[in-house]
This record gives sequence, structure tokens and C-alpha cells, in this order.
Amino acid sequence: MRIYFAQINATIADLEANVSAIEAAADAARRERCDVVLTPELAVLGYPPLDLLERRELLTACASMATRLAEASRGLTVIVGNAIAEPPRADGAIPRPARNVAQVFQDGRALTTITKRLLPSYDVFDEDRYFAPGDAAPVVTIAGRQVGITICEDIWSDDELGARRYAVDPVDDLVAAGADCILNLSASPFDLGKAARRLALVRGIARDHGVPVAYCNLVGGNDALIFDGRSFAIDGRGEVLGVAAAFAADAMVLTLPDAVEPGEAIASAVPPELAPESADEARAALVLGVRDYLGKCGFREVVIGLSGGIDSAVTAAIAVEALGADAVLGVAMPGPHSSDHSVRDALDLAERLGIRCPVVPISPIYASLRDALADEMARPGRDSGGVTLQNLQARARGVILMGVSNHTGRLLLTTGNKSELAVGYCTLYGDMNGGLAVIGDLPKMLVYAVARTYNREGEVIPWSTIEKPPSAELAPDQKDEDSLPPYPLLDAMLERYLVHRDGVDGIVAATGCDRALAQRIVRLVEINEYKRRQAAPVLRVTRKAFGGGRRIPMARAMPPRAIA
Repeated sequence: MRIYFAQINATIADLEANVSAIEAAADAARRERCDVVLTPELAVLGYPPLDLLERRELLTACASMATRLAEASRGLTVIVGNAIAEPPRADGAIPRPARNVAQVFQDGRALTTITKRLLPSYDVFDEDRYFAPGDAAPVVTIAGRQVGITICEDIWSDDELGARRYAVDPVDDLVAAGADCILNLSASPFDLGKAARRLALVRGIARDHGVPVAYCNLVGGNDALIFDGRSFAIDGRGEVLGVAAAFAADAMVLTLPDAVEPGEAIASAVPPELAPESADEARAALVLGVRDYLGKCGFREVVIGLSGGIDSAVTAAIAVEALGADAVLGVAMPGPHSSDHSVRDALDLAERLGIRCPVVPISPIYASLRDALADEMARPGRDSGGVTLQNLQARARGVILMGVSNHTGRLLLTTGNKSELAVGYCTLYGDMNGGLAVIGDLPKMLVYAVARTYNREGEVIPWSTIEKPPSAELAPDQKDEDSLPPYPLLDAMLERYLVHRDGVDGIVAATGCDRALAQRIVRLVEINEYKRRQAAPVLRVTRKAFGGGRRIPMARAMPPRAIA
């Protein structure tokens, strides 16, 4: 069976563009003499549509695309991810609004519709809120093969560690019903290392059942989620037959071989395209995330505050790679404690990237704010460390950047990293101003690693920016390590707390840090939830990003320092 993988970049609710891409794939498949066109999950509507699924008119429009999709299937079989309305229930109960389906069209007619059975409701997923689950799916005859069709989570009935997550296994049921191959429509969000984990999971299916598997994954950025594509197929022994492009729309044609006896698995390496270096993978993901967020939201240009530091430099480099230098404007805003080398580094970076970077000093604005508040600041208060005056500087910069954003129509990109966002080292209505947090899910040390990828073939990000000690430069001779542990240690602590869900004891055991320090960092994470709730959307690249995949109430008891 010859399969055409239509790895498309679907825009949520842009049915016309999405269906046109499927039609173009069908035309190409006919030219390639393919038997099947396989699309990603919800290819017609886009993923994740969230509460748009409660709009009946949108689901009606999805259903109306069946005529075009049937026509596109002439001479072949087209398997399309779509959403269909759930009919009213006879007992008067209010049903979930929709079903997540694979519609099968064959030679000009609708053949069958298969409903997703396993509806994930964890991490970034909330499908049980919107979709009604399906029952056992039929095996479909295509090109003489007995085909089992699954939708994304339907092949994840075992989690990555082999523990059973669901009471049913759709793949088991399909193979028992006679399926000799499995086709999967997927919208699997990216995080670092996810592609290799997917392959391991699918190889487990091949080993257990001896069936080849074709896996077609969505590509593109939709809000905070990034989909990496990298569709692939394996034979019944787990040998990789081919892998589609990473972080780009692509088409791939592969012939799916016959099934083999279960258990004939081979020990095969992970193809390098499914296991790149973390810094390269993160960079590629963020470039796609920025490009699609801008394009799908209707923006064309961005503005970034350039401090001369590593975070704004990496953000600017990613933006230029995603959008082109003409679409990126930097603004340098030296303050009363900015070093000369920081301004030089900002302007040097701008020159190397080919972007314009006006210099707008904040000292006069800051002095005016300080003087206006002088009488009130003279009264007793709780700030004994000068944080109020530091934040006034950050907020002065935020005002300037938002002014440029309003004046030019450019989207303001924030430049804070995950380590800072975790412990609250960011200023509301200051450096947190903006419409997209590009590196808000990159731990500080990964920011440095991404920066070095830009300098492999020549200096793009000034080496002086990479090598100097990080500092917000909001106070004389200020360094981040004056109030935070060294970033390698801080990142390790945050990884244990945020990703592995360790408490203080686990953090101490894993990192060797002082217990009092672990308690302090945990408390900083907890008490700054209110800031993160007001942050710009964070592009997700790790397994636990701030945003929809981490839902922590703001109004709650905080962990005491002694028992956190």
C-alpha cells in the first residue's frame, strides 16, 4: 500500500485553506500513483480548537467540506481528520459538543467515519471537555489491505514508561479484528525529545503485533503549542521506513510492507532527525512558533528591547530567523546603571542581525518617576532593598516599548527566560510587557546553548554577550548571582521541582544543594504564580511549560519555608 503523508500546517478555523491543502495533497498523490492520502488529526479544523467546538456553525461548516473531500478522493482513498457535531441525546442530557473523527473517503464517496476513542485530559490536553468518545472502530479495506485507523492518543494507551493509562487498547482491538497495518492521524505537540519517545512507543506496537505503522503528525505553531511534524512509518519489526521534515510542512510517499510475526523486533538506532541536539531542536521549534504566531494572528513585524544581555539577543536572533531582518526592530534603553558595554553589545548585535536599533535613554523618565514618588517613598515601607526603584526602571522601558508597539503596529516580544519566570525575577508591566514570550520555556543554560548555535559559522551574537556575567543592571554592579544560585544549579533545581514534581527533599537529593536554598527556591516559584498568570503566552518546548499545561491556583496557602 502506497501512502502519501500530507503533513500540513493547519490554521485553526481556516477551513478553506486547510481543505485546499488537503486537495492539493490528493492531486499530488494521484500523480505519485498512491493508494492513500493520510492527514493529521483535525486537519480540516486545526488543533486544538478548544471552545470553538461549542460553535455549532463552525461544526456545520466542517461537515460541509465532505463534498469537496469526497471529490478529492477520486482514484484513491483520503483519510482526513475532522470534527463533527455530536447529535442531541434522547434523554435530554447535554452532550459534549463534538466528535474527533477520521473521515474515510474512497473514489468519490464517503466510506466510513471513525471516532477517536481515547480522549486525553492531562498536561496541555482537555479533550474530554469537548469530545464524545468512540466505540470499537471497524477495519477498513484499502488497496487489498486490512487497515486499522487510529487518532493520536489511540496509540498512546501505554504511557512512555509502559504503564497502562487506559482500560482499553484500540490497537489491540483493531489487530484482533484483522488489521494488518495501523494508520494514525496525529496532532502531537512538541517538546524536547518527544520525537524519539514517539518512535519508541510505536516500535513497541510493531513489536507486540508485527504490524507496520504509518504516523502522520501535524506541523505548525498554534498559540503556545508547537507541532513538529516528523511524520514517519515503520515496518512490523520496528525498522524506520522514512521520516518527514521537522518543523516544516512536507509531503512524503512510502510503501507500507506486509505484517510479520509478532515479536520480530529489531534493535535499531533512532534516526538522527528524530534525536537532534536539544539546542538545535529548541531553536527550530521557536523559529516556527514565532513565525506561525505572528502569521496566524495577523502580525507582520515585531519590536524587542535589546539590553545587551543574552536573553534579548537570543530572542532577536530567533525573530530575525523567523521573520527576516526587515520585520524586526530593536530598541536599546540604557538607564542610570547600564554599563557602556551593554549598549555596545546591543548595537553590535543589531548590526550583525541587520536590524535597526534606536537608542532611547530611560534616565530622564526614571528620574521623573522617582521625583514624583519622592514624598511617598520617604514614608516607611516594606521595601528595604531598592526593588521599587529597580522596577520603576523596568516599567519605564515597558512604557517605551509599548509606545513603539502602538505607534508601529509591531508585536512586542518579551525576552524573559524560564528560570527567571519561575522564581519571579521579572517585573509586571515592565519587562513582562508583550504579546509573546519567545524563550519563556527555555531554562537559562539552554538559552546560552541556543545562542552558541548561532555562532557556529561566524559571530552573530556577540561573544561578549555570551561570556559576561548575567545582570539586570538595575542597581550598581548588580549580578544575577547576588540573589540567585548559579544558573546551572538553579536550572537543575527547577527541573526537579517543575518537571519531576520533586519536593524539597528530592531537590536536595538530586542536586546536592543546601536544604534552606531548596526551600527558598520552591517558595519563590509558588508565590509568583500571580505574575505568570499575567504573562504573555509562552512558546512550549519542554515537558512542563508555564501555561495551559501547568494549572496552579493563585489564591491558596503557600508552602512555609520550613516544610516546603
